[in-house]
Amino acid sequence: MTLSLCFFPPFSYKKDRPRIPFKNYIISTRPKMSRQRVLTVNCVEENSHNNLPAAVVQVKSRWEEWLSTAASLYPVYVTVGGIVACLRPSTFSWCVNAGPTSYSLALGFIMLSMGLTLELKDLFNLFLQRPLSVTLIAQGDVPLSVVMTLCTTLGAVVLTPFLTMILAGTYVPVDAIKLSISTLQVVVAPILLGSYLQSKFPRAVKMVTPFAPLLAVLTSSLLACSVFSENVVRLRSSMVGMSVSSDLSLFHRAQAILASEYGAIVISVLLLHSAGFLEGYLAAAFGGFGEPQRRAISIEVGMQNSSLGVVLATAHFASPLVALPPAMSAVIMNIMGSTLGFFWRYIDPCDSKTSVEATDKS
Repeated sequence: MTLSLCFFPPFSYKKDRPRIPFKNYIISTRPKMSRQRVLTVNCVEENSHNNLPAAVVQVKSRWEEWLSTAASLYPVYVTVGGIVACLRPSTFSWCVNAGPTSYSLALGFIMLSMGLTLELKDLFNLFLQRPLSVTLIAQGDVPLSVVMTLCTTLGAVVLTPFLTMILAGTYVPVDAIKLSISTLQVVVAPILLGSYLQSKFPRAVKMVTPFAPLLAVLTSSLLACSVFSENVVRLRSSMVGMSVSSDLSLFHRAQAILASEYGAIVISVLLLHSAGFLEGYLAAAFGGFGEPQRRAISIEVGMQNSSLGVVLATAHFASPLVALPPAMSAVIMNIMGSTLGFFWRYIDPCDSKTSVEATDKS
């Protein structure tokens, strides 16, 4: 379950530069009426600029673009926070000491920010409209990530406790009902609340939503780095112990570190997200989807909501090591996803124009 709706706000790109499939989601539908109706799902409504002076519109566009740019640097925030956690773990002690309550509140705020960008009617329209008529107006990319995010968000309430009980239930006791309730409280409820506020108080929400993505990514970075800092001391002592006590070569020392429990976690996280990106792309290719759809599905499968894993691990498991994999996942996943996204950004999908023309004719 990704937070791409919240973590990757819309940008203003030039037409000659391809776009990553988790930017400004513009869903166009062609009903039986002669005029095409456009449904926009983003944080800022372009129509709000019509009644404003040109100078005000220009200033507003500049700071909104600045906020969008700042919010897109989520991988940088997580990486810098991880470095700070390694050098000075005490920096995040105030958040660690308040956990797991602070972690639950942080994730609830993140999901509330996501809900503020979607109206309730938009949530239903995304499922009622024909998939073939949904088009992202940017190099023909289909916003499958919008529908997939909503589906995985709702499915996490049942599937997360179910899979945890099956895969980890033989090693540690797992209460599936409590896990399901926690997921409802920190994921689904804030999204529905944000959507309700968007529908009932659109003017007030419109003033807040430009800041929501940036606040959400900062909160998510704080959440991941706090859990990571909690385990840095153990990680350091393990690595120093191996380096001091061992007379092996540098290669064998690195091999011993990777063979430890922390090395196994890093390797597992790398394999998990690599398999997600690759299998998502290949599954879409075998399913007959075009290049834009393959990229969107690959991003959605490879990038997951590590913050939810942190919250559930700290709230329902005694060992702090349980929350370490999702915390490290936040750092590794965003580095991998951003690298792949920027790589695809400058490669125009070969069938993007074809997919747009085929959609318009349907």
